[in-house]
Amino acid sequence: MTVRVVSDGTIELAGVCPNEDAERLQQHLIADPQARVDWRSCIAAHTSVIQILLAATPVLHGPPAGEFLRDHIAPLMQRHECESAGSNPQR
Repeated sequence: MTVRVVSDGTIELAGVCPNEDAERLQQHLIADPQARVDWRSCIAAHTSVIQILLAATPVLHGPPAGEFLRDHIAPLMQRHECESAGSNPQR
């Protein structure tokens, strides 16, 4: 399983997260909108998984393991998180 909730409530992304994991990730984030996402073990993620992360803007523990995620997606997530925080002072 590449998306799972660990004992402290953190959502962990591990390995290669396929399209099918997007719905599971979304369900976990709906159940706990304040959940943190640890993607340090994530090597790759389908675009649908990235879209869920962009939409939900969870706090991410990283950097991700995969080079593409680390070099291209992580900076996008940080920029998106900053923009979202500016429009939502509660974050």
